[in-house]
Amino acid sequence: MKKSKEKFTLSQTKSIKGSRHLAREKVLQILTAVEISNSDWKSIFDHIFSRDFNFDDIITEKDKLLTHEQILELESDIPIIWKEDEVEFAKQLIEHTLSIKDEVQSYIKEISEHWSLERITILDKILIEMAIAEFIFFPEIPVKVSINEAMEIGKNFSTDKSPQFINGILDKILQLLNSKNKIKKTGRGLIDN
Repeated sequence: MKKSKEKFTLSQTKSIKGSRHLAREKVLQILTAVEISNSDWKSIFDHIFSRDFNFDDIITEKDKLLTHEQILELESDIPIIWKEDEVEFAKQLIEHTLSIKDEVQSYIKEISEHWSLERITILDKILIEMAIAEFIFFPEIPVKVSINEAMEIGKNFSTDKSPQFINGILDKILQLLNSKNKIKKTGRGLIDN
């Protein structure tokens, strides 16, 4: 029996459609890898965002029972079918998030009374940075959508307290950015009065 070149193969029978929510989750994974490994995001983007696999080398034995771990392994890697604009959104979000990282850290220091940057989990910090990048660089995305997405992803990937913490920090930074006239939302229903 030939072994697959990949430890975790993609399902050959299932796939899911990409979305901006899923793109944000992948961006979080990429930015976390960048933060931890100090890698260039472009060198790891394809591996995390759109893994390419070759199924030609996979041969399975008939009537072989899979172990529980093998079933979980196969089921966990369902390929994502991305639209071009979702991939472009992810790449822009990564670039903009990285471009304002230092600026966001100064905002957090300015608005947080009892939190030092070292006490904030890496995931929460990155989600806050991503949401602020959306505030500033994506005029078509309502700030409420950016906040809700950060809270939802934080709930699924970080701590139980992450959604409330992220919401509180983003609300304060949003006020700060509005006072500095840094947020320019355009389009129907996006302009706050």
